[in-house]
Amino acid sequence: MSEKSYSYEQAGVSIAAGNALVKAIAPLARATARPGADAELGGFGGFFDLKAAGYADPLLVAANDGVGTKVKLAIDHDRHDAIGIDLVAMCVNDLIVQGAEPLLFLDYFATGKLENGIAERVVASIAEGCKIAGCALIGGETAEMPGMYAAGDYDLAGFCVGAVERGEQLTGDKVAAGDVLVGLASSGVHSNGYSLVRRLAADKGWKLDRPALFDQDRLLIDALIEPTRIYVKGLLPLIRQGGIHALAHITGGGLLENVPRVLPQGLHARIDAGAWPQPRLMAFLQAQGNIEPGEMARTFNCGIGMVLAVAADEVAGLTADLEAAGETVFVIGAIEQGPRGCTVQGSADDWSAREAWEVSHLA
Repeated sequence: MSEKSYSYEQAGVSIAAGNALVKAIAPLARATARPGADAELGGFGGFFDLKAAGYADPLLVAANDGVGTKVKLAIDHDRHDAIGIDLVAMCVNDLIVQGAEPLLFLDYFATGKLENGIAERVVASIAEGCKIAGCALIGGETAEMPGMYAAGDYDLAGFCVGAVERGEQLTGDKVAAGDVLVGLASSGVHSNGYSLVRRLAADKGWKLDRPALFDQDRLLIDALIEPTRIYVKGLLPLIRQGGIHALAHITGGGLLENVPRVLPQGLHARIDAGAWPQPRLMAFLQAQGNIEPGEMARTFNCGIGMVLAVAADEVAGLTADLEAAGETVFVIGAIEQGPRGCTVQGSADDWSAREAWEVSHLA
C-alpha cells in the first residue's frame, strides 16, 4: 500500500487562491501610482524614486500600525469596505505629524482561510485610503494560516514610508508658551477605544443593525465603523509654508497623552473641553458607560482627531486654509509655562452632566 500523498491545500493553504487574489488586486494598486512609484505588484519588493518625487535632500520617516479590535466589528457585521482606510489613516496621520509626506504603503493581511471576496474588499479599501493620502500601494503580504484564526477572522497591519526635506521636519522644538492649540474634527471614534466600545455593546445589548439613538438616519454599526479621517492633504501644504509648530495625532491615550508627546520640557498644554461641541456619538458612549471625563480624555479622541500648535498670529490664516480644504476647525486651548503635560478642563455642559472638572497628565 502506498503512503498518502499530502498537499499544501489539504493542510488548509490554497496557493491558487493567493495567486488569484494578487491578480485581482493588481489594478487596485496601479490606481494608487504617483510620481516616484508605479505601484505594480508581483515582485519581491517595491521601488520608490525619491528624485522623481521631487526631493533634493530628504529624510525618510517610517510608521507602522494596525486597526485594533475595530477589525472585529467589521468582521462580525460584514463591513469590510472601509476598514483599510483606517489602516492607512493610522500610519499616514502619524507621518504627517513629523512633517513627512506619505509616499509608499505596504499592507499585511492575515487570515485562517483566504476568502477572496472579503480580502479583495479589504485591499480595495486600503487602496482607497492610499489615494486619499496620496501615497502608492507598492506591495504587501497575504498570509493564510490555518489554526491561527477563528473561521472568518482576519487581522491587518500597515507600514508606510514618507519623506521630508532636511530642516523642514516637525519635532516640537518650535513650540513656545503663548502658542494656540487648534483642533481638527474627527470623523468618529477613529481606530482607538474599540475594546471598550465592544464591551459596552455586549453589556448593554446594543442592536447595531438598528438606527442609532443619536442619529435616526444611520444604523448604529455604520456610525461606529466610520473610517478614520486622513488629514494629509489639508495639512501638507501648510507644513511646507512653515506656519505649524507641531502636530499631535489623537490616537490611543486621547488628548491627555498625545498632545504632550510634541511638547518641549517646561511647556504645558491647557485644553478647554467647552471649545467644541461633543459629538453625539461620543456623548452616547459616555452616557452608556457612565464614563468619567478623565477616562474619556485618555481613551477616545472626543471629537478632535488632530491638534496643531501654532503662533497666535497664524491662527486666522491657517483656519481659513484648513476650512477651504474641508476640515472642521476649532481653537481648543493654548501652550503655557509649566511641567510637560496636558490638562483638559470643562464645566457641567462639557462631556458630562457633572460639575466643573479638570484632568491632567504629565509626560
